Amino acid sequence: MHASHPFDRLQPDLILDAVEALGFHADGRLLALNSFENRVYQVGIEGEPPLITKFYRPGRWTDAAILEEHAFTHELAEAELPAVPPLRLDGRTLHHHDGFRFSLFPRRGGRLIEIDDADHRRWIGRLLGRLHAIGALRRFEHRPRLSVQEFGEDPASFLLEHRLLPPHVEAAYESLSRDLLQAIGECLDGVAPATLRIHGDCHAGNILWTDAGPHFVDFDDARMGPAVQDLWMLLSGERGNQERQLAEVLEGYEQFRSFDYTELALIEPLRTLRLMHYEAWVARRWDDPAFPPAFPWFASPRHWEDHILALREQLALLHERPLAP
Repeated sequence: MHASHPFDRLQPDLILDAVEALGFHADGRLLALNSFENRVYQVGIEGEPPLITKFYRPGRWTDAAILEEHAFTHELAEAELPAVPPLRLDGRTLHHHDGFRFSLFPRRGGRLIEIDDADHRRWIGRLLGRLHAIGALRRFEHRPRLSVQEFGEDPASFLLEHRLLPPHVEAAYESLSRDLLQAIGECLDGVAPATLRIHGDCHAGNILWTDAGPHFVDFDDARMGPAVQDLWMLLSGERGNQERQLAEVLEGYEQFRSFDYTELALIEPLRTLRLMHYEAWVARRWDDPAFPPAFPWFASPRHWEDHILALREQLALLHERPLAP
């Protein structure tokens, strides 16, 4: 039995009451959407299109940090960038109900982008160039900077200190993570990239496509970081394929903003940090009852053996020449 988790209280009546407290009349239809960090639902509204309500994970962000994300998405939308900002109701975008913080969004459907389509990649590149041009206008004051500490050192320390790895891989992980973090730190120091406001989690699942084109969703991980962080997750496959894809994304990107090509040396370091951070993210959320059934493989020795193998491959990639579009 898991200990009580704050989201255990997030029952249908509470969700509908929160929406109705803002003046809407819910019709009782409630659909849970795919989200683990927060809880997101589609709520039916009498006589109107459904709304999306997002309940924020308690304790993750301050109110100021959430509002800063909201302001960024509104800034993008006002510049006619296809982002989906939360609704302003009585001048507010963040609301409180029975101990939870939540926001309401218009429903914007769509399908996953066809990332293998060269025209789609150029289109996404153009949008990211425009997004970053706006992101560079000012800085986040309440949201963090992407750092080796948060995404590499802290996750490794958490897994080791809490003895969450199988004993037979613990020593290998400790040694490997130390070598990785040293190499990553040296690379970041060598490039010293400029930072700007970025989406932060710009993978294909956070870009939805409609007949009118793509739009960005889920800015929950928005932070200060290098521009390349929003580009590399759009790449996949063998090196040659990634270089071709990157060239197409940058072809669109540079129509609106110049790109610092020294940042290409950060792709594998950033990929490695994401791999390390992901494991600790799941471990830290294990008391959330949604996590064990969603990640049943997490505690298996085979999973950790595969993770060690992936990190060893990353260590080799850190010493190869950067992608060259």
